[in-house]
Amino acid sequence: MIPEERTDDPGSGEESARLQPAGSVREGCDPLAQTLRGRLQSRRAQVHQQINKELRMRTGAENLYRATSNAWVRETVALELSYVNSSLQLLKEELEELNGSAEGDRPAGEGVSVPMIPLGLKETKELDWSTPLRELISGHFGEDSASYEAEIRELEDLRQAIRTPSRGETGLELLMAYYNQLCFLDARFIAPTRNLGLLFQWYDSLTGVPAQQRALAFEKGSVLFNIGALYTQIGARQDRSCPEGTRRAIEAFQRAAGAFSLLRENFSRAPSPDMSPASLSMLERLMTAQAQECIFEGLLLPSTEAPQGCLAQLRLAQEAAQVAAEYRLVHQTMAQPPVRDYVPFPWTTLVRVKAEYFRALAHYHAAAVLCDSPPAAEVDCPALSQAFLGLPATPGPPGAAPQEQEGRRMLERVPTRSRAGKAHLKRAILGQEEALRLHAVCRALRSVDLLQAVLAQALRRSLARYSELDREDDFLEATEAPDIPPKTQQKPEIRAPSFSRVKVTDIFHRLGPLSVFSAKNCWRLVGPVHVTRGEAGFGLTLRGDAPVLIAAVIPGGPAAAAGLREGDYIVSLNGRPCKWWKHAEVVAQLKGVGDEGASLQVVTLLPRAEPPSTGEHRPALGALLRGQKECGRGPPAPGRASPRPLLGWSRKAKRGKTRGRLSPHP
Repeated sequence: MIPEERTDDPGSGEESARLQPAGSVREGCDPLAQTLRGRLQSRRAQVHQQINKELRMRTGAENLYRATSNAWVRETVALELSYVNSSLQLLKEELEELNGSAEGDRPAGEGVSVPMIPLGLKETKELDWSTPLRELISGHFGEDSASYEAEIRELEDLRQAIRTPSRGETGLELLMAYYNQLCFLDARFIAPTRNLGLLFQWYDSLTGVPAQQRALAFEKGSVLFNIGALYTQIGARQDRSCPEGTRRAIEAFQRAAGAFSLLRENFSRAPSPDMSPASLSMLERLMTAQAQECIFEGLLLPSTEAPQGCLAQLRLAQEAAQVAAEYRLVHQTMAQPPVRDYVPFPWTTLVRVKAEYFRALAHYHAAAVLCDSPPAAEVDCPALSQAFLGLPATPGPPGAAPQEQEGRRMLERVPTRSRAGKAHLKRAILGQEEALRLHAVCRALRSVDLLQAVLAQALRRSLARYSELDREDDFLEATEAPDIPPKTQQKPEIRAPSFSRVKVTDIFHRLGPLSVFSAKNCWRLVGPVHVTRGEAGFGLTLRGDAPVLIAAVIPGGPAAAAGLREGDYIVSLNGRPCKWWKHAEVVAQLKGVGDEGASLQVVTLLPRAEPPSTGEHRPALGALLRGQKECGRGPPAPGRASPRPLLGWSRKAKRGKTRGRLSPHP
């Protein structure tokens, strides 16, 4: 997945015009102290640093314990290890409370709604890009690395900015811009047999344990994880008391699920627990459940288009049962190893609370259908009695008139409907009491006043309704209410983040088109070569854009005498870089030269030695050109390297020197 390159660059070398403006996507950088969520994230960063320090101390103490044979030293080290393990446990508990805190993402509206579960962002350390990039620019690309200081500084500033993105659309654009730049870096500087040599270190979002890897794909995956986490924070703080806020929340949670799905599908081994396939599957289901909850909340909002009466209550009951089923599935995923070992306990508890709450809410709306709608409403809902609410069918005696049968049916169903309504209300009350009990068990959830207010309000409403029915003249015992079958008319869609909406330019654009000038290709720089015009011109045929390709050389002509060959790319014309020039520009410049001729600098692509295990053979460029000419077509566009998986770090890069690569000669 590589963003499109710009091909309209004149190649003049003015790098300042191509670098992104300093305030274009970085104005929203959050100093981690402006909002409550920012303060939580700042404290998370401090806890991560402390956990890393304690882990290093424990590693050193364990090495000393194994290395020494002195009894006094071993006893002292064992005491120190117990102290370090206690500190780690306290830090882990504090991190769980920070991860489970919903206060930082309280909805902006005044309405009372159930809080959502947002994710904290992964933290990282500063990174020095200058050393490996300078070596590649001077060694492989054959250019002066000192002239690319502005580009390297631009990349470092961009990475520094993504460590503290703002909690909004500006922060998303910042993360996506950096992700797109990483795609450019992957295509230009990463070869199949080597990596950049940088050690990328990120802290686990759930446990705070640092993880590190030398693959650029780990950097890309961590940024993609933060994009999904930021979508969860945006969705959690939407005002869901209005249709527009509900729509934005649904969209945010669907995008978050898409980001985690993209991560899970495109790599197999992760050095961080929060990016393991099991964790990403759990997060994807959690975001889908929260999107389903927002869909249900949208149905509760007043709308002139929504159905009213019996049909509306039936739909609400089924939608609430669907939300409860989604959260039960999420809880089952959280309870499976290894996810249960590091998922925050407040998350597991809140998911159970929501499952009980929405199942009780489904029974409450089912009771509302039985108690509020008149018996004649069942004529409009023929499946109400049998398939949905479990009431027995009561046909009238044979031979009776239709009006008499309907009247007898309504009279016989009055006590039955009352008993069924009380049974559903009873199950609603029991479920809401269980949700309140689970809420009280978790210390982190007890501090969330908003959740307790929602649960207590629902319980008071159900108790008041049950007391009204209990005063009626119904001396029959309430039957056991059946489960409400889950059903939804709007299933959440898993949508991947839209990276194409953030247009960026390759920071190292001056190195040339990626199709040729990348670490995956090997070439030899030839020139400057002086070519004079003959009677029939320069004796060569040019095709293609950026860079222009020498498609054919006439034997015995000026170009052949100067040493130019078929398949060379023109990179400099009379001392001016022309890697990005179009075909018409190069032809116009050559036509404009006088008798003194032109000075050309070209690069010749060299066949890259493939590892013996691949079994792949790439045809030479000249053979491809000859094949195209035999078919009556022009030469192909500059071939891109074979596409790599988006996050393919399942194989470690082999160390050692690159085989078959020749550095460009000056």
